[in-house]
Amino acid sequence: MKRNVSLAEISDGRLYKANDMVKADCGGCNGCSRCCHGMGNSIILDPYDVYRMTTGMGKSMQELLAASVELNVVDGVILPNLKMQGAEEACAYLDGRGRCSIHPYRPGICRLFPLGRYYENGGFSYFLQTGECAKENRSKIKVSKWIDTPDLTRNQQFTLQWHDLLHAMEERLTGEDEGKQREENLLLLRLFYLLPYEGTIDFYTQFTERMEHWNGQNGQI
Repeated sequence: MKRNVSLAEISDGRLYKANDMVKADCGGCNGCSRCCHGMGNSIILDPYDVYRMTTGMGKSMQELLAASVELNVVDGVILPNLKMQGAEEACAYLDGRGRCSIHPYRPGICRLFPLGRYYENGGFSYFLQTGECAKENRSKIKVSKWIDTPDLTRNQQFTLQWHDLLHAMEERLTGEDEGKQREENLLLLRLFYLLPYEGTIDFYTQFTERMEHWNGQNGQI
């Protein structure tokens, strides 16, 4: 999701790489779950999130959509996001103790918080969001450790590919009629989200195969 604001308005003014230290460690959150409430449709899922959630929980994407995930338009593209529920607008996976019930499989946006990504020059850096996390006096931690994602280098490559795919799709669909927009959005959802992932096969291998099919349908990105 794009944010059309100055980096200086929402960050500490610094950009970080995976091996940098950043004041992001919330110390286990100590019972705080404010960032799990009132997030609207901003916890957007990418294909790796869906791979982790479906294989880790033993549920299909269709089952997630029936209970805890919904579809919304993001920058002209239909994408899934975690659903907020109840009067307190709590994440569907927040348990009665205010803790994440799918912590091992939590989405990448949740792993990043309170960090964000800043894309430039064909790559991206991380930035520390200010005014978002309720935890004061956070400790320094290495960015890669905080994100807690196996094989981070490959994951960063995937993240760039996915970002570029969505950007190209947004540009391609601008000005197209509703029929064309719907057709391409349905292809994206079927190929990268609804088609089941195999838990016994490396995610990135499966994603590469799906990218090849996508590029064959839409031209090389």
